[in-house]
Amino acid sequence: MADEPAAAGAGQDYPTIDPTSFDVVLCGTGLPESVLAAACAAAGKTVLHVDPSPFYGSLYSSIPLPSLSSFLSPDPSTPSSTAAAAAASGSHTAVDLHRRGVYSEVETSGAVPEPARRFTVDLVGPRVMYCADEAVDLLLRSGGSHHVEFKSVDGGSLLYWEGSLYPVPDSKQTIFKDTTLKLLEKNVLYRFLKLVQDHIAATSGAGDAAGIISEEDLDLPFVKFLNQQKLSPKMRAVVLYAIAMADYDQDGPDPCEKLITTREGIQTIALYSSSVGRFANAEGAFIYPMYGHGELPQAFCRCAAVKGALYVLRMPVAALLMDEEKKHSVGARLASGQDILCKQLIIDPSYKIPTLDVPFDESDSNCPRKVARGICIFNKSVKQDASNVLVVFPPKCMVMLFLLVDPVSILDLALEEQQVATVRLLQLSSNLAVTYRKANLTCRFMAYLSTPCTDASTGKHCIKKAMDALFSPLDSDGSQGQLATTSGSTGDVKPTLIWSCVYVQEITQGTSSSLLSCPMPDENLDYRNILESTKKLFTDIYPDEEFLPKKSAPVHDDEDSDSGE
Repeated sequence: MADEPAAAGAGQDYPTIDPTSFDVVLCGTGLPESVLAAACAAAGKTVLHVDPSPFYGSLYSSIPLPSLSSFLSPDPSTPSSTAAAAAASGSHTAVDLHRRGVYSEVETSGAVPEPARRFTVDLVGPRVMYCADEAVDLLLRSGGSHHVEFKSVDGGSLLYWEGSLYPVPDSKQTIFKDTTLKLLEKNVLYRFLKLVQDHIAATSGAGDAAGIISEEDLDLPFVKFLNQQKLSPKMRAVVLYAIAMADYDQDGPDPCEKLITTREGIQTIALYSSSVGRFANAEGAFIYPMYGHGELPQAFCRCAAVKGALYVLRMPVAALLMDEEKKHSVGARLASGQDILCKQLIIDPSYKIPTLDVPFDESDSNCPRKVARGICIFNKSVKQDASNVLVVFPPKCMVMLFLLVDPVSILDLALEEQQVATVRLLQLSSNLAVTYRKANLTCRFMAYLSTPCTDASTGKHCIKKAMDALFSPLDSDGSQGQLATTSGSTGDVKPTLIWSCVYVQEITQGTSSSLLSCPMPDENLDYRNILESTKKLFTDIYPDEEFLPKKSAPVHDDEDSDSGE
């Protein structure tokens, strides 16, 4: 777990690094950098991994709640390094590096319950791992699974629909046990899931080839295929947003630029299905790391260190070392003033990559993608008897919330109609060691929310309305539950919101022709896209090397045992 960031200020004694030349130098210990370091070390490359912070994780850290404000709104007077880059050093030209502001529009409400340090906050939330996805396989293959524990998201998934929360029916058993569905809906949804299962089995060679869905249907927009299967609007929302995990509105009157195809939808459903039941001690498809997602970079860093990678924390990179013609990097100048040469330099994506043939410009020429995020603390679970649960708000569902509950102005309704993306909320409890339970058994719950956006105010607005849908505010005197109203299909009293923080994170990719950087945390619920980009980056650098082969894992007595906890 990360702690308060240490300023890389004057007066700090930096160690001297020996040797001074490496195959690969990585700046920043985020998850993709850490996976890349483990892969390079497993391939027999010499690796130096530095980070300006005194902890592992960078933008993927898990931090104590009191440190959150300094991460989201860092002191602009704090320098990123203490060594100014000299004009030249022998045949090398030093080019200053600058950090970019990743977070903006930070807004907090309420008071953090004490003891505040008992809350651990993920900077990448909400985020889960499928039991059968690439991240878990990499942990098993590399040996990183021996450095991190997981708990199941035991409450499963809930869909917010027409002002209430409904369990996501994702199997034959849950479909026919669901008391909120009509018999026709159950039969149609079951037939659809059976069709998909037959296709998955046939394409893997385990089923009848007659069950394969045609190429023509696979290339269709998934929503059109669902319409052909006669799924009701609610069941389409279940499949599109709670199982296939579509981020953007797939079912609107205007064509969406990010429509997923039937092929893409079925691929995610296949991952979802194969995740259920993979681990005997994990209910459902999702697991979550104990102590937060910041444990994952540390696990891969340990794997890299076992293979010989050298780690130096509290070590900022002050400048790039470029060849005389500024065509490619040959190394880095550290905050200590020491020059380190390397064949490949990979820098943290929070650094602005300078344009080498023109003066450095603080402004970005392109408009980066954004994701609005929220963190909140409340007094009881949104689902009775569930500790950890995922809630999905489909696009446009906030309009229905206002029509059902509140009289709103035309302007407010117009803002709600701009909810073109899914909002996801992940509730976590004390059994994951990210929040706490008092001696009187009163538990504090924490939740993360996110939605992709192009406009910061619209994204934050959607996050706040999702909170309004699920939580009641504190009384003016600070007491809990007095203003609680009923919500959901069971009519339970809504949880009371104690504290919240809403902010916006930019998603930029800084790779240029001369420098490489790993991907930033994105808007997705899992790490598939991030790890695919990381694997491609490794393959581009070392096309003849295998990416984290299983033989790279250290030998343990329980090497072959799969565990979800």
